[in-house]
Amino acid sequence: MPNLEPSPLHLRRIDATRNMRRFYLLSIQPTLFGEVSLIRNWGRIGTTGQTMVQTFDASAEAGEAFGRLERAKRRRGYASY
Repeated sequence: MPNLEPSPLHLRRIDATRNMRRFYLLSIQPTLFGEVSLIRNWGRIGTTGQTMVQTFDASAEAGEAFGRLERAKRRRGYASY
């Protein structure tokens, strides 16, 4: 059975003129109860940032949320590194 979950995504946005140095991490991980969690971590580069965990019943739902968040961040200027 292949693993269809996307690999962790590391994004960053740096704009020296605005003193902006941000990171955004997305990952999907299974829970102990058969659900799937979408883990988001964001903040200023060099800090631990903040974390939010969303739990979904199906990995397809988590994958859709992952894709929506990735598209939104890339539209706002975040890029992979």
